[in-house]
Amino acid sequence: MDIAFIVAALIAVAATVRVVTCYNIMHALLYLVVSLLAVSVVLYTYGAPFMAVLEIIIYAGAIMVLIIFFVMMLNLGLETAEHEKAWLRPRIWIVPGVFCLVLLGELLYLIVQNKQPAAGIQVVPPKQVGMALFGPYLIAVELTGILLMAGIVGAYHLGRQHKKTLHRFLENNLNT
Repeated sequence: MDIAFIVAALIAVAATVRVVTCYNIMHALLYLVVSLLAVSVVLYTYGAPFMAVLEIIIYAGAIMVLIIFFVMMLNLGLETAEHEKAWLRPRIWIVPGVFCLVLLGELLYLIVQNKQPAAGIQVVPPKQVGMALFGPYLIAVELTGILLMAGIVGAYHLGRQHKKTLHRFLENNLNT
């Protein structure tokens, strides 16, 4: 086995364990991004660079959007500002940052090495993946897009309703 695969797999396992054991949702989401980046490096070592890029763009990008929704929906004013300052402390970012630097170093090493996939592995070009997605699986892709859009609209609606309900509650209690 390649050393890059072993290191990336160990980082993926360690980050995933931290996702499950973290009490703070922000820390768990940060470790989830690191775990998905490590899985991307594992996919690259298997000879699937296109899948590795899709892993980063789709999954790690989706988690970053989830972090934005988390901050947006729970923004409650001054109390939240103190929590956000706590998230920016270096001790929280050191371990995920080191994991990401190791993964970046591995990925750069693998790219410079330009290692070809094993003999039994067939490389699928991106055009063929696109033709498959938008050919026989077009309805599934469109339904997934609609589902994601419904999730975004629902998150926005829930965030707005919470503020309206909070304002009504405060107005009613202040008037009585």
